Amino acid sequence: MLGRLTHYAFDAVLISAFLAGVKRSTGLTPSLNSDKITENKDFKKWIDNYLGVGEWVMDQSVAVLGSTSWFERRR
Repeated sequence: MLGRLTHYAFDAVLISAFLAGVKRSTGLTPSLNSDKITENKDFKKWIDNYLGVGEWVMDQSVAVLGSTSWFERRR
């Protein structure tokens, strides 16, 4: 049971980080308009926090990978 919960949590973080990457590279973000999802402010806050976790994971990943010699920045 704990393994399955851990797996789902890891998958949720990966999806959130993927959405953060899409936001960074294209500027596209999920729409949180009340008519599209819900008018519940608590749920909207939860979604905002969820997407914030993806942003944090993205920032930390870039910082760690940028400090290693295995990756180089090309533009």
